[in-house]
Amino acid sequence: MTMALEIFRALADATRLRILALLRRMELSVGELAQVLGQSQPRVSRHVKILCDAGLAERRKEGSWVFVALGSPDVVEPVAGALDVWAKAEPDHWAVADAARLAAVRADRAASAAAWFEGHADEWDAIRSLHVADSEVEAAMAAVLGDAPVGTLIDIGTGTGRMLELFGGRATVALGIDRSSEMLRLARAKLHDMTHAELRQADLYALPMADAAADVAILHHVLHFAQQPGAAVSEAARVLAPGGRLLIADFASHDREELRVRDAHTRLGFADEQMAAWFETAGLQTARVETLEGGELTVKLWLGRKIGASLREVKAA
Repeated sequence: MTMALEIFRALADATRLRILALLRRMELSVGELAQVLGQSQPRVSRHVKILCDAGLAERRKEGSWVFVALGSPDVVEPVAGALDVWAKAEPDHWAVADAARLAAVRADRAASAAAWFEGHADEWDAIRSLHVADSEVEAAMAAVLGDAPVGTLIDIGTGTGRMLELFGGRATVALGIDRSSEMLRLARAKLHDMTHAELRQADLYALPMADAAADVAILHHVLHFAQQPGAAVSEAARVLAPGGRLLIADFASHDREELRVRDAHTRLGFADEQMAAWFETAGLQTARVETLEGGELTVKLWLGRKIGASLREVKAA
């Protein structure tokens, strides 16, 4: 009864109903909500706090920004269902105007992303020129994952969200994490239509996911930046359910020492034996290794599987 009272009190305001409707479309910063609603940020923040206190929304701080997303589905879905039914009887006149302003927010995100890429194009092109084309790496990753269901996917160090863009459509739930708030803003611009994808600011050594909650984890060109790559592999394995898969795409061992300074690479690639040892320590079996030559740097794909049968395999047996 207490929860119901809190929820109905939180919804007893037109602005908060509008905020909830907007969050059902996409995750937004407090500033973006203020832009769409035509209200001050302090006022919007107060409304957001009330929704969060009722469990209808949640806030996440990323650098100097605060993003707002829907709360737990157990709380939100019954409310959303009722609102949808009532909207058929009495259309919301704010919905059209808010949708138009939301489109402007999306356009601003896309413009910011384009400007960032233009300013950093030389840096990206320099590293890409050293190895086989990204399209070949992505095709190889798709082949390694195969046609098996993806289920719950976590992309660790998601960057601009490319892995979620490639594989998120096959997932029931897709989570991308990155330490960089700038990268997450770029990913949001790219993934705004992928409603089942969530982006979180977090560290690869402390993933915001419970034990055994994921079916597939991806580390795409992330591990060579890690100070403790073995620990990163173990943390990725922690969140995998039995039978879950970890796919790592990174460089084979090399001697391009200048990449440490120029591109902040902590590790100069990895040997198969090194990766196999980390897999074993993390409770993973090496399932497949692929080598992609064709440049000064060789790209490797390592697929590990969490020891133990998945629920699907147990039921099939």
